Amino acid sequence: MPELAEAEFFRKRWHQAAVGRRIRAVELHPSAKVFRGADPAALRRALRGQPLRDSQARAKQMLFRFGGGAWLGVHLGMSGELHVEPAGYSPAKHDHLVLRTAARTLVFTDPRMFGRVQFHRGATAPDWWTRIAPALTSDAFSVAAVAAFLRRRGRAPIKAVLLMQERFPGVGNWMADEILWRAGIHPRRLAGSLRPAEVAVLWRECRRVARMALATIAGRGDYLPPGLNAHIPATWLFRHRWEDGGRCPRTGVALIREEIGGRTTCWSPARQRRPRG
Repeated sequence: MPELAEAEFFRKRWHQAAVGRRIRAVELHPSAKVFRGADPAALRRALRGQPLRDSQARAKQMLFRFGGGAWLGVHLGMSGELHVEPAGYSPAKHDHLVLRTAARTLVFTDPRMFGRVQFHRGATAPDWWTRIAPALTSDAFSVAAVAAFLRRRGRAPIKAVLLMQERFPGVGNWMADEILWRAGIHPRRLAGSLRPAEVAVLWRECRRVARMALATIAGRGDYLPPGLNAHIPATWLFRHRWEDGGRCPRTGVALIREEIGGRTTCWSPARQRRPRG
């Protein structure tokens, strides 16, 4: 599932192709599951003839602001993608939302339809956007806030806690593994067992990995699916976590993969000591 850097990458793709341009036509599959909770007819009426004013990415979501007080939200889910095609593009089977400008065509495609399109009309951003937790790179994401959250989720494995979007927005499976590997914390450690110094290290690595991911993935001009990102530095766990016989890039010891909290998890036994008991 796309995480915060992938969401920012796809936001930029649409934004750079169409900001300031008017939407001439809107084509969609009104019965598609991606429109659950949205009104496709209202979306079509509101966007037609309006320019794309601005866009933002937060956590795993994107928001596109159009003229006339129209706000379009996109969550990519497991298989969604935003791409840009020529003006005469013919939509494919899984292209559930197509926005046409004079020069380009903006397409949201989602074969498995785990993604979601949301729509709002008003002078200010919708509640479903403003309720997203503060970004890992923001001042509101503080050591104290992280420590309090870990205490409340004290009996859960730290890997599972890092995936909770109400405190760690945009963190998904690969980012959680990368953060814990860099912090030297075993993914099965109970969140409440972390000492204050460990919480501070975890907070620091959350911010570091977020910034690195945004610079390395969102800052690129092209995109390769996770697992095929040859441009990711070999010093990251990311490059080795799915390799058969993959080894820790810092210690050279063989990595371990297990399911923790319902998610396949990778860690280095030489850096991340398994908790006792």
